[in-house]
Amino acid sequence: MSDKPTHTLSDLVSLVSDRTYGRKDSSLPYVGLEHMPSGGSRLSSSGSAEDSISTNSIFTEGDILFGKLRPRLRKCLRALRRGYCSTDILVLRPSPSVNPAFAAYVAQSETVFAAAIRNEEGTKMPRCSWQSIKPTPVYLPANRHAQEKIASILIHTDTAIEKTEALIEKYQQIKAGLMHDLFTRGVLPNGQLRPPRDQAPELYQETPIGWLPKEWRFTTCEAVCEQIIDCKNRTPPETADGFPVIRTPNVRNGEFVDVDLLHTDELSYRIWTMRGKPRIGDIVITREAPVGEVCMIPERHPATCLGQRMMLYRPNQELISAKYFLYVLLSQQIQSRLDLISGGSTVGHVRVGDIRSLWLFAPSDKAEQVKIADALDGARQSINKETSQLLKLRQQKIGLMQDLLTGKVRVECKAED
Repeated sequence: MSDKPTHTLSDLVSLVSDRTYGRKDSSLPYVGLEHMPSGGSRLSSSGSAEDSISTNSIFTEGDILFGKLRPRLRKCLRALRRGYCSTDILVLRPSPSVNPAFAAYVAQSETVFAAAIRNEEGTKMPRCSWQSIKPTPVYLPANRHAQEKIASILIHTDTAIEKTEALIEKYQQIKAGLMHDLFTRGVLPNGQLRPPRDQAPELYQETPIGWLPKEWRFTTCEAVCEQIIDCKNRTPPETADGFPVIRTPNVRNGEFVDVDLLHTDELSYRIWTMRGKPRIGDIVITREAPVGEVCMIPERHPATCLGQRMMLYRPNQELISAKYFLYVLLSQQIQSRLDLISGGSTVGHVRVGDIRSLWLFAPSDKAEQVKIADALDGARQSINKETSQLLKLRQQKIGLMQDLLTGKVRVECKAED
């Protein structure tokens, strides 16, 4: 086999057309597109064969599952065991002459996905087909050991990605447990949590939002804020650069997200900040689609304005720590309250007055507020550190695939290889 890119995808893999129309082996998994992560190499989960009563494709260990519905989602991975899958997934089997892991990475490459997207048919439910992607020109080293080395490098990167994802999930679980404890028991001056209510009921009081430490107060957001600012009823005109416009996509999981950040001109900025100019350290909240996402305006954005469906809290620093205010809005108690007043819908909506009078609870002692915020800051920093590492690893994998699966960078094999 030549190293020249005159090979096609069909030289590496072939379509498997095995189907089952009746009873299935209940011990085997069922894989739908919902179980395949975009850009991932392993299943995020799977269902039971009994979950699907329709016709399914059959795959075996080592087969490649390629999502043909909405190929822009880039769903492709290698099966680690036998099972059944949706007919919206192509089952591809590596050629015996090609390293199977190498073949799987080629199927996951941008070259193949670009061909799938280019040849997709349909508007609402675009699909590609095996006929449309099998002629795709691909790089295939003639030396099988070179294929193995390329696969080994990419497997090593995938393993690092999976370990980092597992670490992030672990830290997120730790943070969730920490938030539950801190917002139900608080922190004593010695840094320890109060004993739980079932052990020391005398330390707690019942409030409309649940049981809280006696030293805490139940209040509302407007009672502890200097100012609460509502946005204009529309987003300002967009410009190529200028003043950032905070919209709902820029507020996620307690963080300010710069992806898809829009900008506006100086005149529009002045008009959209007539009710008050957002400052670094202010807390912004979404009141529609979705409800209740919050974050603090970071130092990198000293002059911003609010887009549609956004509101802003400016905490009174004499009454409440801004970081505590941020974290308590993310607590289960407050998020549940927002869910209730918004009607519980994923496209829910809360009124301006609801944001102003939103329930809040906090330690009367600001030092305790700071301890709680510092503890949660530490957990968030651990998550952010690993998330940053995960992004680097994913970018590294993209670069490696581009270099190694196109022949741009050749893998050296010793004579004994």
